[in-house]
Amino acid sequence: MNLETARWRKSSYSGSESACVEVALVPGAVAIRDTKNRDAGALVLATSAWRALTGYTSPASL
Repeated sequence: MNLETARWRKSSYSGSESACVEVALVPGAVAIRDTKNRDAGALVLATSAWRALTGYTSPASL
C-alpha cells in the first residue's frame, strides 16, 4: 500500500511531544506509524481491527 500521500495526524493530547504515534485513514484501513521514526514504516490495520483496538483501549474498557 502506498502511504506517500496519506494525511497523517497525531492526537491533540500529545501536544508538542514526539513520543506518540500518528494515524492516517486510507481506503478500508488505518495506518499507524511512530512519530519519532516515520521512515521505519507503518502498521496498516483493517478498519474493523482498528475499531476493536481503540474500543479495547478506551477508558471505559480499562
